[in-house]
Amino acid sequence: MDTKAAILALMSVWGVGVCATLPANAQESSEASDDAVESDNPLLNKVWVRSDADPSLPGPMQIFLGDGTLVTDSCWETYRLSKWQQVSDSAISWDEDGMTINADIASISDTELVLNLKLGKDVQEQRFAVAEVPYVCPDMIK
Repeated sequence: MDTKAAILALMSVWGVGVCATLPANAQESSEASDDAVESDNPLLNKVWVRSDADPSLPGPMQIFLGDGTLVTDSCWETYRLSKWQQVSDSAISWDEDGMTINADIASISDTELVLNLKLGKDVQEQRFAVAEVPYVCPDMIK
């Protein structure tokens, strides 16, 4: 292989490599009406931190994403990704360790959320507030 051919081959490989690492362009969604419905739902795409949490176990939080993913996290345990769904205007459910957790939305605003979780025969109230940014978990006592 002569020098010109080697340089041309090398440049071709570099060109392919550079193209492969370029970021993909975002595409507009054709489902604009679904996006509008999701943006009107005050439950979605916010970090909800428990406001009635045990002070020794700080920072439990939930994030209900518009794609049906529930992110559950806290300062003292690792995060969990679950599937969730809005059953009605006032009820949601999600899967947790193979069990379906049903909850009524007792109240919701842009800044506060109150859920009544149906846990067997018991109903547990959980209160949430939108997380303040920045938020850093406190140091845990060892």
